[in-house]
Amino acid sequence: MKLFVGPIAVSFAVLAAVYWWGGTGALLLAAVLVVLEITLSFDNAVVNAKVLEEMSQMWQRRFLTWGILLSVFGTRLVLPILIVSIVALVSPFTITALALGNPEEYSRLLTSADTAIKAFGGIFLAMVALKYFFNQSKKVHWFEVIESRLVTWGRVEAIEIALALLFLFGITFFAHGSVETILRAGIIGIVLFTLTEGIAHGLGVEAKGAVRTGAMLFVYLNVLDSAFSLDGVIGAFALTTSLPIIAVGLGIGAYFIRTLTVYLVRKKTLATLRYLEHGAHWAVFGLALAMLAGLVVHVPEFVIASIGLGFIGLSYLSSRRATGELAEEPSAP
Repeated sequence: MKLFVGPIAVSFAVLAAVYWWGGTGALLLAAVLVVLEITLSFDNAVVNAKVLEEMSQMWQRRFLTWGILLSVFGTRLVLPILIVSIVALVSPFTITALALGNPEEYSRLLTSADTAIKAFGGIFLAMVALKYFFNQSKKVHWFEVIESRLVTWGRVEAIEIALALLFLFGITFFAHGSVETILRAGIIGIVLFTLTEGIAHGLGVEAKGAVRTGAMLFVYLNVLDSAFSLDGVIGAFALTTSLPIIAVGLGIGAYFIRTLTVYLVRKKTLATLRYLEHGAHWAVFGLALAMLAGLVVHVPEFVIASIGLGFIGLSYLSSRRATGELAEEPSAP
């Protein structure tokens, strides 16, 4: 548990600064955003832990240090500015000035980019889950009836891309936003996932040493983190338009999630709890469907968080039960 001393100390210090700066109201908002980020991103920690296992100790430390800077300032501050800039066709510098000088208008523009964000994030995360379930090397199944059949279908080349395109095409018949925006953002999500997956694993997993444990997996993890965090950023602006409070709340939450990821790797939790990774990917798939459903109807943040925590909790209980059953089995003579 020493790993969590740093995040706890930083959290108290930063939240104290928020209280000194903005009073009780600012402190409560920041605390709510911390909880929001952790609950929405818990499955992210489990998924990332599997990738982090392939990285060296040095790159694991960089994931926790350099990565948190990219996570807080890149994903949760710079990325929304870039998205708004692209959607509004305005330079990022103008949007940055708007975010600092007129956060209400920036929030309105970010909300107007909601369609593109949900289409991109939903399709990207759907690809993450489908790639896992169609993986033919997957031998352990949680929902045996479903997962064993999905592995069989994994023999079809690029089936996850075909299904993602079908999801994308189908949602355009019901979505309220611009069909062009949905298709463009979704296709970008598919292409980006294919490129990052191909570079990080196609080049790295078959190789050994620096390529496998180095920069490309680090990039892949940060792209994955970006997709996970998009919905949380939108949810944060629904609560407050104050960028300092958003940065503090989401930043502390992201710090805890990254620390939890490293903790899971060092404690070899995924090896002990055999279905936890399955539950995380079902949670990812649920999050993806919730983001895509958000193009048609409003999906409350607590529903999205409940999907993730529900699958994680069930997979944890199933893993503990399976571990107990294996321990009770008599050893072979």
